[in-house]
Amino acid sequence: MNTPLVPLNRHAIVSQLLPFSCVDGPGSRLVLFLQGCNYQCKNCHNPHTIGLCDACGDCIATCPDKALTLISTNNKHQIHWDKDRCSQCDTCLTVCPKQANPKVTQYTVEEILAILHHQRHFINGITVSGGEASLQLPFIIALFQAIKASKPLSHLTCMLDTNGSLSLTGWHKLLPFLDGAMVDLKAWQQDTHRYITGRDNHAVFKSIQLLAQQQKLYEVRLLHIPSITDYEDEIEALATYLLLLSPNMRVKLNAFHHHGVVDDALNWPSCKQADIERLAAALTKRGVTNLVLPSIYL
Repeated sequence: MNTPLVPLNRHAIVSQLLPFSCVDGPGSRLVLFLQGCNYQCKNCHNPHTIGLCDACGDCIATCPDKALTLISTNNKHQIHWDKDRCSQCDTCLTVCPKQANPKVTQYTVEEILAILHHQRHFINGITVSGGEASLQLPFIIALFQAIKASKPLSHLTCMLDTNGSLSLTGWHKLLPFLDGAMVDLKAWQQDTHRYITGRDNHAVFKSIQLLAQQQKLYEVRLLHIPSITDYEDEIEALATYLLLLSPNMRVKLNAFHHHGVVDDALNWPSCKQADIERLAAALTKRGVTNLVLPSIYL
C-alpha cells in the first residue's frame, strides 16, 4: 500500500511560535499558537487570538512604528506586518474591532518541519494550541502526519491543546497521528458554560470521552474563577466523572487572573492560592489525586 503524500504546502495562520516551552505538554516543546477561536470566552487572557483579520485597515493609522500596511493582490486585501519595524507595543490589538491580530505569520507544513529539524535534539515534541487550533485541522493533520513519517523527527510527540469543540469525525481523522491532547473543561453545567464561552459543552464531554477511550487524553484543565465557575458546587459529579476517565490523565487546576481580560471579566474576583487549594482538597478527598497546581499566582 502506498503511503499518501503529505501536502507540505498546506499552511496555517500562526499568531505566535515558541521555540521552547515547559508548560504546554510533557517535556520541552515547540508550541504553535494558531489564530482564530470559535468561543467568545469572557475570561480569555488573549482575546486578540479570537478573530481573523478582515483587512479593514483600522489598525494601520494607529501604529506608531508604521509597521502595518494594506496590500492588495488579485482583488484580495490583507494587512502586511513588518516585523523589523514593529516594537510590539500592541496598539493594533487594542483598536481591532474583531478581536483579531494583524501580527500573524503564515507557515507551511514544510517550514515548520524545517524549524523542527533544527530544534529536534533539544525538544521532546510539538504542541499546537490557539486560539482554537482544531479550526485549522487540515494543517494539523498534515503536520503531524509528516512528523510521524520523518525518521529524524519521529521521536517527537504531537500534542493538541484544545477547547474540546472538535467533532468526533474530526477527532477520528486526527487520532492516528496524535499522541495526546490537553482539553479545557470550562464549566460543568451547560448554563455556566454558555455564560462563560457563548457555547454549550456537549462536544467537550464527547471529545474527552473519546480521547480517554483511545488513551490519548493527557490532561483535563479546569480554570477556577471564584463565584463564576461551578466546580465547587458540582464537586461530587465532577470528581466522579474525572475518576471514570483515564487513570493516567492529569487534572490541571489553573487560577483566573485579570491579565489580558476585558469587559465583564475585569470585575470578576481573581483566584488566590487558597481558592485553588480548597478545590484541590475537595477533589483529593473524593479520590482525584493526579492534580497539577499552579506554581505562580498573580
